[in-house]
Amino acid sequence: MLTGSPNDILLILAPLAGGVMLAYGAFQLAVDLRGNPRKKVIDRLKDDGNRRAEEAAKQVDFRRSTIDATGILAGYFAKMSLTQNLQRTLEQANLNWSAPQVLVNVTAAALVITAAVMFVGVNPLAAIGAGVAVFVLPIIWLNGRRKARLKKFVHQLPDVFEMLSQALRAGHSLASGMQLISRELPDPAGTEFGRVFHEQNLGLKVEDALKNMAERVDMLDVRFFVTAVLIQRQTGGDLAEVLDKIGKVIRSRIELFGKVQALTAEGRLSGYVLLALPGIVFAVMLQVNREYAMMLFTTDMGRMMLTASVVMQIMGWLMIKKIINIKV
Repeated sequence: MLTGSPNDILLILAPLAGGVMLAYGAFQLAVDLRGNPRKKVIDRLKDDGNRRAEEAAKQVDFRRSTIDATGILAGYFAKMSLTQNLQRTLEQANLNWSAPQVLVNVTAAALVITAAVMFVGVNPLAAIGAGVAVFVLPIIWLNGRRKARLKKFVHQLPDVFEMLSQALRAGHSLASGMQLISRELPDPAGTEFGRVFHEQNLGLKVEDALKNMAERVDMLDVRFFVTAVLIQRQTGGDLAEVLDKIGKVIRSRIELFGKVQALTAEGRLSGYVLLALPGIVFAVMLQVNREYAMMLFTTDMGRMMLTASVVMQIMGWLMIKKIINIKV
């Protein structure tokens, strides 16, 4: 265990942090130098006559595969199925990041935090827990951002279909209607339909661009819309009327979902109370009788009871969440 004044600890940690930063800087310099020849070749192959197409392509990244990342560890992460799921999560969260690079960064941060916590003399289990938290928390944040964006997208869909059907009745094409949506509506609807418009504007078929959006967003309502458009393009029919009906169905489903949320609010509140109550009681016991409460950590029986209670609490919370999660 490290003992000494804070100044002594800083004198030890400062050279260590400086060495890590110097090594990282040298690594980035080597990567940049290695990528310069490839960049020169790409720049030489660019055609000056296609500048407008290149500017449109820069607005949105249309690549479906995992974005390349440099380094051995990033190459290893790129081969994992987890990386592909994370890349889709990043796309759905509207973050133009590389999934392998994100995993490399969070792994490096977790290792540095674990080593730093262990270096100052903290329990190794606590240090590992801190490292796991540093690794998991960014993933949780990304998933939360993705869910919030998709939820907002669902609530925008009725307005999207109504605007698109009105544009079709006014004589606009499907592509110009999607361009109108990209201009008039905010993210995420404006961004996603803007990607579809730019893709078909660069030469991709409208059907293929819509399929890319359906796979990228991965929502049942969007797949309904894409399927309706594909059928109409093959067999004909009034697409505006179909869009009106889809919009009404989605609007009714959103209304029904709100009613279900109101009816299950008591169950959700009960789950939160049951989950928080043991922790609150334990905190109170620490203040009232600390020696009695610490028996959960100092004795074998107490540690077994604490582990069993945590597992049962998690299982109970998952069961309550499963009960109140009604599919609409």
